[in-house]
Amino acid sequence: VQLQASGGGLVQAGGSLRLSCTAFGRTLSGYDMAWFRQAPGKEREFAAVMHWKGGNTYYADSVKGRFTISRDNSLNTAFLQMNSLKPEDTGVYYCAASPTGSRYYSSETTYGSWGQGTQVTVSS
Repeated sequence: VQLQASGGGLVQAGGSLRLSCTAFGRTLSGYDMAWFRQAPGKEREFAAVMHWKGGNTYYADSVKGRFTISRDNSLNTAFLQMNSLKPEDTGVYYCAASPTGSRYYSSETTYGSWGQGTQVTVSS
């Protein structure tokens, strides 16, 4: 499945952004959807996932309580609502998809489909 991420931008600390990840070529039905991020000079890290089966969500401790992952299957799109943004949230955000069921949801290797990334910059 091909993914396209969008919605990044420049925001002041404390502000909000909503990222979108739209699938092309096939439906997102049956796929777990995740967001990863990569800060400048750092490795890419897991941020959030929503499982297809049951809709369970899991978050990295660093974003828990501030970020919310969701999906609209009728739009073939997943979202990441980011509130109370901090400068340390700055980075490139990537969406990813994996056939449902893996317990290793925080590992990059679980995901075979990736979006191109969208830049999020939070100013202090």
